[in-house]
This record gives sequence, structure tokens and C-alpha cells, in this order.
Amino acid sequence: QVQFVESGGGLVQPGGSLRLSCVPSASGSIVTIYVMGWYRQAPGNERELVATITGDGSTNYADSVKGRFTISIDNAKNTVYLQMDTLKPEDTAVYYCKTPTSTWGQGTQVTVSS
Repeated sequence: QVQFVESGGGLVQPGGSLRLSCVPSASGSIVTIYVMGWYRQAPGNERELVATITGDGSTNYADSVKGRFTISIDNAKNTVYLQMDTLKPEDTAVYYCKTPTSTWGQGTQVTVSS
């Protein structure tokens, strides 16, 4: 089964930015992405869908991140990104990327705090 590896998380102050990356876990593998989603899960909360992108570049965002987050695909690098700007403390969570057929990865921790 396909799995992806997330990276780019960290500690950032409110108003700051981070860019998350998502690549196939098998080094050198090429995965055709038809639709990819970024999800997040904060402690005590259910996992929620944050943003999606299709292979032709169509995007959708949760209302809570619309205008602040941008999802994109670099097909040459086989990488999906989540650019997160104007971060808020409520964005603190573990972030995951996943397609409908892949398994969950380990995620990357994002902490927004002063």
C-alpha cells in the first residue's frame, strides 16, 4: 500500500508561516495523484480535512483555513505542499497527507504559540 511522509512542521509564533511537504514513503517511487488531502488532528479532537487538491489542480479548503492555507502539487518533485500563513494557535495539530487509497503516515506536528 502507498504511504506518504509528512515534514516541515515545527513551532511558530502566531501570525507566522510554515510550509509542509508530503512525499511517497518509498524513495524514488512515482505516484500518480488523482486527489490528495491534508488533514489535521488536535489533542482531544477528531481528525479533520483541511484542504484537497486534484491532479488537475482543483483545490478546496475548510472554512477555518480559507485564505490562509494554500495546497499545491509539484509533479516534477512528486511532492504535495501545504503553505500555511497567518497561523493561529487553533491551527496547532498533527498534520497528515493522504489519498483515498493510501494509509495514514506519522504526520508532522505544528505548534503555534508565543
